[in-house]
Amino acid sequence: MATAALQFRVATPEDAAIIQPLVQSAYRGESSRQGWTTEADLLTGDRIDVQGITEKITKPNSAVLMATDARGVLVGCCEVLKLNSDVAYFGMFAVDPRRQAGGLGRQVLAHAEDYCRKQWGIKKMEMSVIWTRKELIAWYMRRGYKKTGEERPFPHHELPEGAALQEDLHFEVLEKELGVHTGTVQMPERVLEQAVAVAA
Repeated sequence: MATAALQFRVATPEDAAIIQPLVQSAYRGESSRQGWTTEADLLTGDRIDVQGITEKITKPNSAVLMATDARGVLVGCCEVLKLNSDVAYFGMFAVDPRRQAGGLGRQVLAHAEDYCRKQWGIKKMEMSVIWTRKELIAWYMRRGYKKTGEERPFPHHELPEGAALQEDLHFEVLEKELGVHTGTVQMPERVLEQAVAVAA
């Protein structure tokens, strides 16, 4: 069954207050257990606060992308950060847990890849995932990402509040060659409906 197309736009600082609850609901607390991206058994407290999201929105060479449904409801978001002329980083990926497993995540990820190709000429996307998130890593690998073999320490000191419930947390790094741009991506100030619905 086809998934309804989403609309995308680049976030402004005023959007931070509505993005934070989405990210929180997708990863922490009881609400996150409705979806499959929950970290509630690994970490307590907020995943990120409003100030942290505002900093991501205003950071140079980066963008926070917002995905809304046909009613204008925010259902997904992510952050992309230009690391150098060839590589961008993908993070803060969240989909409303009540809407997960329906193909929306694919659209958000595909749009982020197209955005980086179009806006920055990026050739490779990089991300880091907590090593215990085997199902999430497998999902990314089905989208064309590969493990690099690199591991990075978990930044316990950056948790806004709360703590890790597991001592051996670290990140696995994944990457994907993006290839040639094949879609249309809006300029940062515009809202553009995704042209093609992605199969669930």
